[in-house]
Formats: sequence, structure tokens, C-alpha cells
Amino acid sequence: QVQLVESGGGSVEAGGSLRLSCAFSRFPPTPYCMGWFRQAPGKEREGVASINSKGATTYADSMKGRFTISQDNAKNTLYLEMNSLKPEDTAMYYCEAGGPTYVCYPGSRLAYWGQGTQVTVSS
Repeated sequence: QVQLVESGGGSVEAGGSLRLSCAFSRFPPTPYCMGWFRQAPGKEREGVASINSKGATTYADSMKGRFTISQDNAKNTLYLEMNSLKPEDTAMYYCEAGGPTYVCYPGSRLAYWGQGTQVTVSS
């Protein structure tokens, strides 16, 4: 089991930045996949970014060049740096984790996820 807790959400003006954090209890079995997804009211779940146990990162098209996923292995923390935020980025953001049975890409539905942190971007 992997427990994850997101933090760092908030309100920001369009064009601004936020850094989300996800503290997790342990890494899933290697090779693992960790990532972020989001969901806005009335919209479907949308993958944001992923990172595998080799450090390779993948981003959804709308996030490329704006968002950066990273991890601090020593602190058991996953991050999502969000820049050039747009109103359409407004959503609840969740971090997630999965083990070797998962294909690691944004949109993968992994085994574990947190409670989410709200991001609101105003125009």
C-alpha cells in the first residue's frame, strides 16, 4: 500500500505559477510509475504528467513546456511545478503511484492516489 497526500494548491492569476507537492509513504515496487492527474467539475479525468523509476518524464500535450514533474527520493515527495497557468488548468489535482504492471504515461490509472489539492486560475 502507498499513501499519498497532496499539498500546495491555491489560487493564482493567469500566467502565474504554483508548485504542488505529494508526500507518499513509500515507492511502489520497481519499476514504478508516479504521476499527476486532474479533474474539474463536469469534466473527465485528465492525465497531467508521469515519471518512471528511471526518471523518464512524460507530459500531456497541453502541459508540455509549462509543467515539470520531479521527485525527491530521499524525502519521499513528488512535485509538480506549474508555470504559465491558464484558467482551463483550474481543477483538483491528484498524485498517483503504481508498480510494474502499469504503463507509465499521463492518463494511466494507477493503483494509489491521494485526496487532491485544488488549483484555481483566474483570468
